Amino acid sequence: MNTPVIHLFVYGSLRRGFHHPVFDYIKNHFTFVADGKVKGRLFDLGTYPAAVPSEEGYLVGELFVANSTEDFNWAISQLDDYEGLNPEAGETALYRRETVTVYHNDTETTAWIYWYNGAVDGFPVVESGDVMEYFKNSR
Repeated sequence: MNTPVIHLFVYGSLRRGFHHPVFDYIKNHFTFVADGKVKGRLFDLGTYPAAVPSEEGYLVGELFVANSTEDFNWAISQLDDYEGLNPEAGETALYRRETVTVYHNDTETTAWIYWYNGAVDGFPVVESGDVMEYFKNSR
């Protein structure tokens, strides 16, 4: 029997240090586990960061676990709405949610991540993979 994935990895405005209003939602339904990283590339789209899967580089972020297995499906569906996974008819989803391996504290955990679903050609790459560090140094 497969164990349900109830972990969430966030790399952008949903991290603790951004103080984004949606983080208040996250902290009510998820508990911080550890800082971590995943394989991928991060881009600066201007108004928000976007990550795409890649074997080159890492994204720096935070790993959370749902406060309860029973609450997870409802809680993640609210984040799906926020991340634009349920677009209007004829529109394309802004992000897609997939599982990923998170590397943290000399271990690995499977977690959900929101990958950008659009083109990133021509946008600046965040070489460090850490959007908080990038924004501190570039804005």
